[in-house]
Amino acid sequence: MERNLTFYTNLYTGESINPKKLDKLKNKLIKKPLFAKVYVIAIASNPIDQLDIFEAKQLAWNYYVKQPVHIVGLAGNYEEAVSIVQQIVGECMESRNDCSLKEYLLC
Repeated sequence: MERNLTFYTNLYTGESINPKKLDKLKNKLIKKPLFAKVYVIAIASNPIDQLDIFEAKQLAWNYYVKQPVHIVGLAGNYEEAVSIVQQIVGECMESRNDCSLKEYLLC
Protein backbone atom coordinates (compact mmCIF):
# COMPACT_ATOMS: atom_id res chain seq x y z
CA MET A 1 0.00 0.00 0.00
CA GLU A 2 1.39 3.39 -0.97
CA ARG A 3 1.83 6.14 1.55
CA ASN A 4 0.72 9.75 1.19
CA LEU A 5 4.20 11.30 1.18
CA THR A 6 5.31 14.63 -0.22
CA PHE A 7 8.92 15.70 -0.42
CA TYR A 8 10.25 19.18 0.23
CA THR A 9 11.38 20.78 -3.04
CA ASN A 10 14.86 21.46 -1.66
CA LEU A 11 15.08 18.21 0.28
CA TYR A 12 17.81 18.22 2.94
CA THR A 13 19.98 15.13 2.80
CA GLY A 14 22.79 13.90 4.98
CA GLU A 15 26.24 13.11 3.64
CA SER A 16 25.48 9.38 3.76
CA ILE A 17 22.57 9.73 1.30
CA ASN A 18 23.72 9.11 -2.26
CA PRO A 19 22.22 11.86 -4.49
CA LYS A 20 22.28 9.51 -7.49
CA LYS A 21 20.00 7.06 -5.67
CA LEU A 22 17.63 9.65 -4.20
CA ASP A 23 14.73 8.96 -6.57
CA LYS A 24 15.01 5.22 -5.88
CA LEU A 25 15.04 5.92 -2.14
CA LYS A 26 11.94 8.12 -2.40
CA ASN A 27 10.09 5.34 -4.25
CA LYS A 28 11.16 2.85 -1.60
CA LEU A 29 9.81 5.14 1.13
CA ILE A 30 6.45 5.34 -0.66
CA LYS A 31 6.10 1.64 -1.51
CA LYS A 32 8.29 -0.39 0.89
CA PRO A 33 9.44 1.76 3.82
CA LEU A 34 10.49 -1.26 5.89
CA PHE A 35 13.46 -1.70 3.58
CA ALA A 36 14.60 1.95 3.54
CA LYS A 37 17.30 2.14 6.18
CA VAL A 38 17.21 5.90 6.68
CA TYR A 39 15.86 8.46 9.12
CA VAL A 40 13.10 10.81 8.03
CA ILE A 41 12.80 14.46 9.04
CA ALA A 42 9.21 15.55 8.54
CA ILE A 43 6.91 18.43 9.37
CA ALA A 44 5.24 17.46 12.65
CA SER A 45 1.62 16.43 12.28
CA ASN A 46 0.66 17.89 15.65
CA PRO A 47 0.38 21.63 16.34
CA ILE A 48 2.83 21.62 19.27
CA ASP A 49 5.97 20.21 17.64
CA GLN A 50 7.69 21.57 14.57
CA LEU A 51 9.65 18.63 13.15
CA ASP A 52 9.67 14.88 13.71
CA ILE A 53 12.67 12.59 13.33
CA PHE A 54 11.92 8.90 12.97
CA GLU A 55 13.14 5.74 11.29
CA ALA A 56 11.67 5.22 7.82
CA LYS A 57 10.33 1.79 8.77
CA GLN A 58 7.73 3.59 10.91
CA LEU A 59 6.10 4.70 7.65
CA ALA A 60 4.81 1.13 7.39
CA TRP A 61 2.53 1.75 10.40
CA ASN A 62 -1.18 2.07 9.62
CA TYR A 63 -1.13 5.61 11.00
CA TYR A 64 1.16 6.77 8.19
CA VAL A 65 -0.87 5.03 5.50
CA LYS A 66 -3.74 7.39 6.35
CA GLN A 67 -1.80 10.43 7.59
CA PRO A 68 -0.06 12.63 4.98
CA VAL A 69 3.64 13.15 5.68
CA HIS A 70 5.66 16.09 4.36
CA ILE A 71 9.31 15.00 4.33
CA VAL A 72 11.89 17.77 4.48
CA GLY A 73 15.03 15.70 5.04
CA LEU A 74 16.62 12.26 4.89
CA ALA A 75 19.60 11.04 6.88
CA GLY A 76 21.54 7.82 7.25
CA ASN A 77 21.37 7.79 11.05
CA TYR A 78 19.86 9.68 13.97
CA GLU A 79 22.92 11.85 14.61
CA GLU A 80 22.97 12.94 10.99
CA ALA A 81 19.25 13.77 11.21
CA VAL A 82 19.86 15.95 14.27
CA SER A 83 22.67 17.70 12.40
CA ILE A 84 20.28 18.46 9.52
CA VAL A 85 17.72 19.87 11.95
CA GLN A 86 20.46 22.08 13.42
CA GLN A 87 21.24 23.29 9.90
CA ILE A 88 17.56 24.07 9.26
CA VAL A 89 17.32 25.97 12.57
CA GLY A 90 20.41 28.00 11.67
CA GLU A 91 19.02 28.88 8.24
CA CYS A 92 15.66 29.82 9.76
CA MET A 93 17.30 32.03 12.39
CA GLU A 94 19.39 33.75 9.73
CA SER A 95 16.44 34.26 7.40
CA ARG A 96 13.63 35.08 9.84
CA ASN A 97 15.23 35.80 13.24
CA ASP A 98 12.97 33.18 14.82
CA CYS A 99 12.55 29.42 15.01
CA SER A 100 9.22 29.03 13.25
CA LEU A 101 10.50 26.05 11.28
CA LYS A 102 7.10 25.01 9.90
CA GLU A 103 6.48 28.47 8.45
CA TYR A 104 10.03 28.70 7.13
CA LEU A 105 9.86 25.33 5.37
CA LEU A 106 6.29 25.64 4.08
CA CYS A 107 6.47 29.15 2.66
